[in-house]
Amino acid sequence: MRITSSLSIFFFIFHSFFVSANDRAELIYSSLDPTSLKQHLAFYEIYSKESKGAQALSDAWEILTGQRLQNFANQALPFFPKTASSLVALINRQAGEKIHPLTEKELTFIESFTGHLKHRSLKGHQTFDQEKIIQLTPENIDLARALFVMEMEGDQARIRTYEALLDIMALQIAARLPPQPTPKQMVEKINQLIFDEMEFRFPPHSTFKENIDAHTFLPSVLDTHQGVCLGVSIIYLCLAQRLGFKMEAVTPPGHIYVRYVDHEQVINVETTARGIHLDSKEYLSLDTHQLQTRNIKEVVGLAHFNHAAMYWQKKEYESAYQAYLKAEPYLKHDPLLKEFMGYTLLFIGREKEGREKLNEIKDYIPPHALSKSTLANDYLNGNVDMEGIKLIFSNQEKERSALLQYKNQLKEVILRHPYFRTGLAQLAMVCTKLHCYAEALQLLKKYHAIDEKEAEINYYLALLSFSRLHYPAAWDYLHQAENIVKEHHYLPQTLKELRRELLQKCPE
Repeated sequence: MRITSSLSIFFFIFHSFFVSANDRAELIYSSLDPTSLKQHLAFYEIYSKESKGAQALSDAWEILTGQRLQNFANQALPFFPKTASSLVALINRQAGEKIHPLTEKELTFIESFTGHLKHRSLKGHQTFDQEKIIQLTPENIDLARALFVMEMEGDQARIRTYEALLDIMALQIAARLPPQPTPKQMVEKINQLIFDEMEFRFPPHSTFKENIDAHTFLPSVLDTHQGVCLGVSIIYLCLAQRLGFKMEAVTPPGHIYVRYVDHEQVINVETTARGIHLDSKEYLSLDTHQLQTRNIKEVVGLAHFNHAAMYWQKKEYESAYQAYLKAEPYLKHDPLLKEFMGYTLLFIGREKEGREKLNEIKDYIPPHALSKSTLANDYLNGNVDMEGIKLIFSNQEKERSALLQYKNQLKEVILRHPYFRTGLAQLAMVCTKLHCYAEALQLLKKYHAIDEKEAEINYYLALLSFSRLHYPAAWDYLHQAENIVKEHHYLPQTLKELRRELLQKCPE
């Protein structure tokens, strides 16, 4: 079979050298995906002088508008053939190749056949004024426009060019949909374009850690075809808005993905894994018993929030605080934003304001979580200083030498602040990475003596006790963890699995 296939390919290539240009064009044209705008525009660019080239351009017009254009010379839109090269440059770019702004004539032309897209009716699409956008309700926000205005500082030609790219992406998806698509079909076709055809991917670990803004901001993600969870989720939501497909953002701690929900089904789209569906339970944890959803306006704020993370990594805390201030109008009353604003205020010497921010959230338990912020409470109760907080949020490399150094730094902090719960938990986790399990167990016991009402701490104590064959202690800690989560009518899978393993080794 493999030999036959190879011979077929050989004869196909051999034959193509001896056929006329027109016949070759005919042969290649017949192999094009009838629904692919990218392929038809690329074909036209090569064979624009052949009859099949004109037909491919007509096909491209049909994909974009749903209408045939048989003879361009006699149509009311003679500009389409002239702007085809610009469309090729926009659609068929190599990843990493930056988008150059289109001319006013080209933008007006593209906007003439994208006016029916659903986002055009939103109030947020009618303005380039960020202050006016901030005043809008979430359902009136045009996500792409809000982000482009924020990130491009009012450069309207550039904003409209990137919007044109998203519009054409949406039209390509629409061309592949049946007349009345199901939600599953919508997701499949969006996935096909983003992950299969345009090959958007999660960036290499080393890259995104150093350049998180480049993989979060919408223009950069569209340029490079690489994005962290927030970056690609934003593209997904922008396309869904254009297609009138209602999706929502979901934010488990430290992550974001998008989903479609109705009374019959839930379709999760994991944007870091090419859009696969994961069961919602996969996103829960011991401390997270519900999933937090975010509206479109909050997603704009999350982009600012992620930008601040870049400044944190560089220890540019004043710039981080400014990014949080930009996020604040979009994330009003958000406890996580208040907490990080509080820490940042401490780091830039505004301790009184920082303490006020932290006091606002110190006793707050989010509806989706089991516990409040131990770090904020530890600071306000004098159990850690600012340097200890900075250490908790410092980058932790995977190499053993870096982990050993980090372990020693944590030990020094805990020596000064023995009741620093977050520090004890962090040090215990580092010890497990270094396979120092006995030391990790002792550190968690110290934490438990300070606060025995943390489900995660009880779980890890049970797990470590179980691994060291201390079955009675394992059962005791497991019971404590189960009692804590049952108060919230919740029983996570991790506790079920540990109970099952314990029953096999040592029946209750």
